[in-house]
Amino acid sequence: MSDVQRAMTLLIAAFSKYAGKEGDKHTLSKAELKELLQKELGDLLGKADDKGAVDRLFKGLDTNQDNSVDFKEFTNMVSCLTVMCHEYFTQK
Repeated sequence: MSDVQRAMTLLIAAFSKYAGKEGDKHTLSKAELKELLQKELGDLLGKADDKGAVDRLFKGLDTNQDNSVDFKEFTNMVSCLTVMCHEYFTQK
């Protein structure tokens, strides 16, 4: 498996690990998103413990306003974070 294929598999696995603990296994609730942020992204986001920050992030990710974050919405966040990290590291 190529590096990109492994990365895709890991993203799917990470999403699946947290989705569905409170219902729909294809979406993240706000609590599930918070747990994912804290355990998988750790210090990268820094404010995952800040309820207001989590609320704002959840609202921004939930583009279809169904009060959950689906895989497409999740990957949009991961993509944006990846671009920001790439820009940060290429400027150093």
